[in-house]
Amino acid sequence: MGRDKPGPRRAVFLDRDGVINRNIWNPAASQYESPLTADAFELLPGVLPALASLQSAGFLLFVVSNQPNYAKRKSGIDTPAAIHRKLLSLTTEAGIIFAACYYCFHHPDGSESDYAGRCLCRKPSPYFLLHAQEHFGVDLAASWMIGDRESDVQCGKAAGARTILIEEAPQTPRSAIADKSASQLEDAAQCILTPQTP
Repeated sequence: MGRDKPGPRRAVFLDRDGVINRNIWNPAASQYESPLTADAFELLPGVLPALASLQSAGFLLFVVSNQPNYAKRKSGIDTPAAIHRKLLSLTTEAGIIFAACYYCFHHPDGSESDYAGRCLCRKPSPYFLLHAQEHFGVDLAASWMIGDRESDVQCGKAAGARTILIEEAPQTPRSAIADKSASQLEDAAQCILTPQTP
């Protein structure tokens, strides 16, 4: 007799920069953005306990992140892989396992021809969430997308998932685009895990 096929799984999809790790000040661009080196990659406070609590509750964990630094010639081609290895080193050491980490390396205005122009996978496209639904049996209606940009929320909504926007001052008008808002990942995890009263 064959084994029963496992039923749909709940998942939490996480943007990376500004949600899992700190954004870094880039003087050349005069703004905070994703780290340009593995040495600059640093987890935000409370991230490991938040991920552990979601994992313990049975959620599959996914990273879904736009990473256009190579496309825009801000970093070398090997840098994204080095940063990813550091992320996995820090989280694996804490017993946290990601089902998959999905990165879009393209940018519509990229300078590297192989990574320039429109693509299927750049958020707000729900491409990676739909991929997870197909390959991991994720129930998107029972899942969440957490991010700090409107494109993250649009991505989650396009896939049929619920959404949480990470912002410094939750409950501002900007929060209206998401189902919920939180000041950091630890608060977002609490929103997901705390039963809601009618």
